[in-house]
Amino acid sequence: MTPDFGYSPLKLSLLGADDPAPFTVLNPDGQSAVVLVCDHASNRVPACLNDLGLGAAELSRHIAWDIGAAEVTRLLAARLNAPAVLAGYSRLVIDCNRSPGDPTSIAEISDGVVITGNQNLGDAAAESRLDNVFWPYHHAITGALVHRWRHGSGRVPALIALHSFTPVMNGFRRPWHIGVLWNRDPRLALPALARFRADPELCVGDNEPYSGREVGFTMETHAAAAGLPHVEIEIRQDLLADMTGCQRWATVVGDVLAAILADDALYHVCHY
Repeated sequence: MTPDFGYSPLKLSLLGADDPAPFTVLNPDGQSAVVLVCDHASNRVPACLNDLGLGAAELSRHIAWDIGAAEVTRLLAARLNAPAVLAGYSRLVIDCNRSPGDPTSIAEISDGVVITGNQNLGDAAAESRLDNVFWPYHHAITGALVHRWRHGSGRVPALIALHSFTPVMNGFRRPWHIGVLWNRDPRLALPALARFRADPELCVGDNEPYSGREVGFTMETHAAAAGLPHVEIEIRQDLLADMTGCQRWATVVGDVLAAILADDALYHVCHY
């Protein structure tokens, strides 16, 4: 029976009948020992929040979502025969990769853009976004990991997050094509760095343009705390501007992940 990972639409009063679910699960019966996640897969906003006072142009920008990351995740789920959990709403509604209560969790300003619908938000409104958007997504990740662990023939699951980053931030043009983000667990990160760097045409960031030692609620909560192998991968957004780019980078990342994930010694609990 295909798992539903705990989602009940009856709990979601913030979301109207025409709003999508707070997450999407792809390939729930995938047989790989890896679970893929995409924290910033969507730029949708619940209808009752009136686009947070933003226009279509702002909501199409990197401030609202990780452009191209969802498509790469879909392609990798198929390539690796892995389940994938995609967040259903914009990071501007609530950032699913930030700790609740963190000032960046519900951003009032992002890359110089004032988010009108996030100004002076009360506790009840913030809790509603947690209950209706944030926690259902994270419960789905927990469910996917539990399902894979129970049915993984004794192998613990690995967790891999897919992100993308804007080419220019605060006037700085970022040179990296791809970045590997990690904190203490080197099991996936170091082999990934070595394999990406084996291609002389790639500029590869080690904890660039963001550091997995500073930002990483999803990895720390679902994987590091349980001793599961994990890593975040960031791809520059101008490289994912169309389907051709997404397919190319899904191949680049997929080749590296397929090689690393073939190592049976990876799948054990280890705390660093």
